[in-house]
Amino acid sequence: MLFAAGFGTRMGALSANRPKPLINVSGRPLIDHALALIEEYGATTIVANLHYKPEMLKHHLAGRNVRFSVEQPEILETGGGLRAALPLLGDGPHFTMNTDAVWRGPNPLRQLADAWDPAAMDALLLCVERNNAVGHTGQGDFLLGENGQIKRGPGMVYSGVQIIKPDLLNDVPDQSFSLNLLWDKMLTTGRLHGVSYGGQWCDVGRPEGIALAENMLEQRDV
Repeated sequence: MLFAAGFGTRMGALSANRPKPLINVSGRPLIDHALALIEEYGATTIVANLHYKPEMLKHHLAGRNVRFSVEQPEILETGGGLRAALPLLGDGPHFTMNTDAVWRGPNPLRQLADAWDPAAMDALLLCVERNNAVGHTGQGDFLLGENGQIKRGPGMVYSGVQIIKPDLLNDVPDQSFSLNLLWDKMLTTGRLHGVSYGGQWCDVGRPEGIALAENMLEQRDV
């Protein structure tokens, strides 16, 4: 599940005439960076939720193996968006992936899949050490325990990629809601887990993130 419905307001003028996933980093749109990782991993069912300027994304993705879940008249946030897309996604669990980040290192989907244990987990979040979160200035989102369970607190940064079971989605009465509601329930049962990403990650949520991401991608491995 690719989250591509947002307004991209933090991008200012750059998103005034196009959706944020179509903003270029190193010569190609952000959503193409995400799709390259998905295609490399080998996922066969890909769904993108759309809301802001959906026709531009439909045109850009024409001919690609991507289905569309158009959210109208209201945007549904991450939880509502995932629930609305379930008929297109099929049976879970599902990857979900933001479309405003760039990666340097191992394929994040592969790393999550290798660590996924459905017997112990309802969601597995890919997190990034703050020194590998390029341009990130916050204190982090989660603390990662030795057993892989996580709790909220200053520490690691959530990367926007996870594997999640959809079972709890129907327990939320609201049409529009964040997946944070599901995570809170999983925290109480000890079934919210995390894994540390083995490379670098850059959030391209603001204009200054473009140059940071491009500089990160230009670095050579030593």
